Amino acid sequence: MILEMEFFILALIFFSQSNLILCFSAKQSALILPLEISTSPPNKVSFHHNVTLTVSLTVGSPPQQVTMVLDTGSELSWLHCNKTPTTPLTLNPSLSSTYRAIPCLSPTCRTKTRDFTDPVSCDSKGLCHATLSYADSSSFEGNLASDTFNIDNSDLPGTVFGCMDMGFSSNIEEDSKTTGLIGMNRGSLSFVSQMGFSKFSYCISGHDSSGILLLGEAHFPWLKPLNYTPLVQISTPLPYFDRVAYTVQLQGISVSGKILPLPKSTFEPDHTGAGQTMVDSGTQFTFLLGPAYTALRNEFLNQTRGVLRKLEDPNFVFQGAMDLCYRIEQNRRVLPPLPSVNLIFRGVEMSVTGEKLLYKVGGASRGSDSIYCFTFGNSDLLGVEAYIIGHHHQQNLWMEFDLANSRVGLAEFRCELANQRLRP
Repeated sequence: MILEMEFFILALIFFSQSNLILCFSAKQSALILPLEISTSPPNKVSFHHNVTLTVSLTVGSPPQQVTMVLDTGSELSWLHCNKTPTTPLTLNPSLSSTYRAIPCLSPTCRTKTRDFTDPVSCDSKGLCHATLSYADSSSFEGNLASDTFNIDNSDLPGTVFGCMDMGFSSNIEEDSKTTGLIGMNRGSLSFVSQMGFSKFSYCISGHDSSGILLLGEAHFPWLKPLNYTPLVQISTPLPYFDRVAYTVQLQGISVSGKILPLPKSTFEPDHTGAGQTMVDSGTQFTFLLGPAYTALRNEFLNQTRGVLRKLEDPNFVFQGAMDLCYRIEQNRRVLPPLPSVNLIFRGVEMSVTGEKLLYKVGGASRGSDSIYCFTFGNSDLLGVEAYIIGHHHQQNLWMEFDLANSRVGLAEFRCELANQRLRP
């Protein structure tokens, strides 16, 4: 799942160590053997992000530079393959000698696409055709293909992706800055699954917009132990439950230590699967279902009376789902002390404090005041039947996605320090 709204910069490191590669090559040689084993320091790969995290890499033979959104809420990686005024950044498959379109009768098309939200089809040329739809109403379609991806000077031949030739973007300006998306969920065709890694981590700085992505184990003396929460897994297919998402169990929410008076059933998926909680790097902010959002909004508003001045404009709803906004003097450099919001998961808590609670809306003002909005939104206003933990609230947390042990781990960490320590 991806909600695309706005752009900011991030530097990303892909990290390859000889012992790590050897460990995985012993178990999944088909995916790992093509990788070069390097004992040199990690190479930095250019990385940007918008409401989304995006990484620069190359695809094809000879290599073509692409920029892809890093999305833990999606499975299939895809690239724009048809240059238009709104999609100037594309992959040209006709220039790649290693590009292969995937037939619709192939095992990849018939069996590995079972977790796609929209079923694949067979086009007029007998090729596997996919349509991908996102929560922000964006949609893209094209054929499944394979080609050589290159990360950290290591070739990954035969990587399956979508070569998209048409689509609709809800944010044309920002979508024009990227070539596509790199899917990192637990599905069989996600990038991390195809690579054969059973674990990856990232750390996004809230200080200088730097960050790192690590594929594999993170053994660093400066990284403190992580706290883990298990993934929620439901084997029975349900209409509104994404079985390959990183779904965790939200158990409660507190504001400055005061737990919101909500029954546990508020946070549990219902019989249709609606109500799951997903950790999603492809979404900027955090969205809660109506009852939880209303309770949090009211309590935060109550605890900030006399501290913040509420924007009294019922027609101002930031990003269509964030309706609690404030007026703050433009010449104010530091926000006043704010009540912390803790998301309580099974086995771990995520604390949202300080500047992560309010977001300055660019270009919006009232007189001499800037407009800041509460960084939690209402899923109901988006038409999304789920809780989504966005990457804004994952800043300065070491986030680990452990596919082998079906869990997500986190620990507070100043991510700009990790970026400095892992520089070559």
